[in-house]
Amino acid sequence: MACQPPVSLYLHIPFCLAKCSYCDFASYPLPSTWYSPYVEALVAEVQATGAQWAHSPLSTVYVGGGTPTVLPPPLLTRLLEAAAEAFDLTQGAEITVEANPGTISQDSLVALRQSGANRLSFGVQSFQPALLALMGRIHSSEQAREAVHLARRAGFENVNLDLIYGLPGQTLGQWTADLTAALALAPDHLSLYALTVEPGTPLARRVSCHEVPAPEADLAADMYELAEERLAVAGFVHYEVSNWARALPGGSDRRAEHNLTYWLNLPYAGCGAAAHSWLEGQRRANVRRPREYIECIQSGRRPVLEEECITPELERAETMILGLRLLDGVSRAAFRQRFGLDPVSLYPEAIAESQELGLLQVDEDRIRLTRRGLLLGNQVFMRFLPGDG
Repeated sequence: MACQPPVSLYLHIPFCLAKCSYCDFASYPLPSTWYSPYVEALVAEVQATGAQWAHSPLSTVYVGGGTPTVLPPPLLTRLLEAAAEAFDLTQGAEITVEANPGTISQDSLVALRQSGANRLSFGVQSFQPALLALMGRIHSSEQAREAVHLARRAGFENVNLDLIYGLPGQTLGQWTADLTAALALAPDHLSLYALTVEPGTPLARRVSCHEVPAPEADLAADMYELAEERLAVAGFVHYEVSNWARALPGGSDRRAEHNLTYWLNLPYAGCGAAAHSWLEGQRRANVRRPREYIECIQSGRRPVLEEECITPELERAETMILGLRLLDGVSRAAFRQRFGLDPVSLYPEAIAESQELGLLQVDEDRIRLTRRGLLLGNQVFMRFLPGDG
């Protein structure tokens, strides 16, 4: 496993127009004069990474942020062309670009589609004006709707919408309205994330000062269960804890192939400021600040901030934890083929304890979370960590 080339490539764009109140990602509202030097540095890292792996095949490319669509279309085109030149993109490779509805136009989306992108992921988060204001989003609900229509006209047949639930003061009625509004746009995929109040963010400060109420865990659980019911009726396949894909004729669906790389714990390369990679038995994180990243590339230095050796024990544990996020769970046969061990014999206590709590179910083929386990997954995951299971 340690010598396998990446099967996916992540490219990080650390720019945004305004920092959202809940965001602790590596994103910065910097002037547009940063964009071109950063992209040139990123292209150089992509080229070096492709050469290191002898232009190996890639099944997915994901451009995330920040807000990639703050970049002018020629710079995004330059980046996607560099990835296609540095690697051998497989037939039908999934190429995703994250987009903010407030940063796109018909022309920019047409250019993006022509440059090879075939999947868009819109950070909608909510259709409620008050909640958008709470989160510091720069777009309106009308812009979100229009963005999806523009994407379809530009030729995108695979569109994801991100929504957040469990927001301070958010009601079940508002969440119901958000689900209704999202489904009315006929997306191909939905990612629904429970709010995490990250330390040091503006939202965390407002919660700690009691300016806004703290999220309610029980209400968030009700919202999650409501989403399960609504999306099942609407023809979506719930395939990962936070992700639903539209079912297609013939039994397939629109699940996110790039993210499956992470959940199956397969090797991936990450390029750009703050990007992470898992290659050659190591996890690597690049420097976070765009200036430092550009300076590293321009001076010929590796932009790596941290490296962690992934021991076989940790790799097995992470394969279990990430795989259990999938509704299908972990294939015992695939685990045995990869590691030479059956997870039931490797983790008898972790599995037995989770079963006793009604959080895990095991059969001859697979190990998966129960319906209750989907709500309390962390209680299962921690049991597989080295020294805890």
